[in-house]
Amino acid sequence: MIQIRNVPESVHRTLKARAASRGMTLSDYLKRDLVETASRPSLEEIEARVGARGRSGVTTDAVVTAIRDARDA
Repeated sequence: MIQIRNVPESVHRTLKARAASRGMTLSDYLKRDLVETASRPSLEEIEARVGARGRSGVTTDAVVTAIRDARDA
């Protein structure tokens, strides 16, 4: 159970109208958005994954050369 207090009336109206336009209750509409949000990793989680991989060994010069080669092709 999640309860959000003090939502501005204009925000409530907008969300309710969006839910209605999709044939959904406000609760179902918000639940769908919350599920979608929770399924995506946070920036901190992404950074932790990247950090756990370690350095790639690819140099800046190699990247610059690859970009230039692709532009020249």
